[in-house]
Amino acid sequence: MFLKKRDGACAITLANGQILTRGSLPPPDTSRWVASRKAVVVAAVTHGLLSMPEALERYALTEEEFDSWRTGMESHGIASLKITKIHRHRQL
Repeated sequence: MFLKKRDGACAITLANGQILTRGSLPPPDTSRWVASRKAVVVAAVTHGLLSMPEALERYALTEEEFDSWRTGMESHGIASLKITKIHRHRQL
């Protein structure tokens, strides 16, 4: 078996005690972005499991889209990542 060496952490422990690994990330071909998947990607980048350029490439995201997810998480939590709440939080 051949393992590919990657930069960064192999696993991180979040504040709530959840352990996040590369295996627990959403698949690269994800097309339906629910709030929980967005939160996992933001947490992975914030805590160093993925680099931002790697996340943008892996999930075909723009910097603006990812930054809006990160800003929403920082200011309003995971609820702000729900598509029904985006417009409400952008107006605040």
